[in-house]
Amino acid sequence: MVYNPITLILTPILFFSVMFFLLVVQINLVTLAFAEIGIPSDFIFMALLACLLGSFINIPVKKIPRKVMAQESVVNIFGLRYDVPVLKRKVTVIAINVGGAIIPVLLSLYLLLKTNLWAEAILAILIMSMITHRLARPIRGVGIALPAFIPPVFAALVSIIIVPQYAPVVAYVSGTMGTLIGADIFNIKKLGDLGAPIASIGGAGTFDGIFLNGVLAVILASIFV
Repeated sequence: MVYNPITLILTPILFFSVMFFLLVVQINLVTLAFAEIGIPSDFIFMALLACLLGSFINIPVKKIPRKVMAQESVVNIFGLRYDVPVLKRKVTVIAINVGGAIIPVLLSLYLLLKTNLWAEAILAILIMSMITHRLARPIRGVGIALPAFIPPVFAALVSIIIVPQYAPVVAYVSGTMGTLIGADIFNIKKLGDLGAPIASIGGAGTFDGIFLNGVLAVILASIFV
């Protein structure tokens, strides 16, 4: 299933952000931050672009029958506008977003296998899961929505407190995985009751939070370490 999880206004902003970070990398600011977690600069932007492009792709895993579906085509939450895919069906399709769930999970596993920071990362993920669960809001027609810029700050702070010498690594893992678990997984039972035709794990409502968490948490942790 392919659809845009965010509005046409926000899409170019995110793409522009990637291009901006690409320019910043050329002057070695973000390169130093992501070098801290052992990822080559060329691969960083391949991963970021893959996340953005993958955000359009949702893999259906389950269908939940529902009698009432949301009719709105656009929903406003936390100052952002989200597109609601209009489907004439009386089921909610539970899907997994490629860019907002699968790629961040694979990248986090790669980092943990490389650094062996399992205990520290799990503790940080648990804390971030509780924080993002408190911040997440069920939105009818969309799914679960999350403020985009607050979780990265918490992810950076938590990682610095737990393991300052490897804060950027733990910041990325806890920022992305904590958001995915706390906002989406912990609320999965609510997804079918929101009248959304598609409830995407890591998709609409939380994708921008997961995407920004991965980038900003690493940068913030690197700056303050």
